[in-house]
Amino acid sequence: MENSSCSICHGTKAKLECGCCQSTICKKCAQFLDEDSFSFLPEVPAELKHTVYCYPCYDATVAPALADYQETIERAKQIQVYFDNQGKETRLLKRLEEPVHVKECADKDETLLRLAFFAARLNYNGIIDVSVVSTKIRSGAYQTQVWNGSGIPSYIDPKRVIRSKSF
Repeated sequence: MENSSCSICHGTKAKLECGCCQSTICKKCAQFLDEDSFSFLPEVPAELKHTVYCYPCYDATVAPALADYQETIERAKQIQVYFDNQGKETRLLKRLEEPVHVKECADKDETLLRLAFFAARLNYNGIIDVSVVSTKIRSGAYQTQVWNGSGIPSYIDPKRVIRSKSF
């Protein structure tokens, strides 16, 4: 960072560096990305691990990946979830995919959303045989819970799901 002029606006107060192209940029020309923006991905690509980007790098690499990530999150919110005690409803559904596992989540809803995110990334519309278990962690007088879960991504055809007569 020997050059202190901004590569975008040519201002003299360039103190930041783009994570992709390593060009110096000022604060008003920088695009910032939170560290947990891609927290549901199992492995974040190297070009998305930075927190500061210039406009061209942000538009070329981060914006499409962030839009795809947000679209997958929205699809994950629409995933149908069947727990492992609902075998009567899901006994006719195929279990072709390997089970996905989620470890050490903060709460039950986040665990279910992470499992649904994996199913949405694999282009399934449901997840079956879901098992969500909490574990208590005690540190002296302080106690928290950590949630772990697993489930099998599956395509759920509404005609093949047997509804309970109570509905």
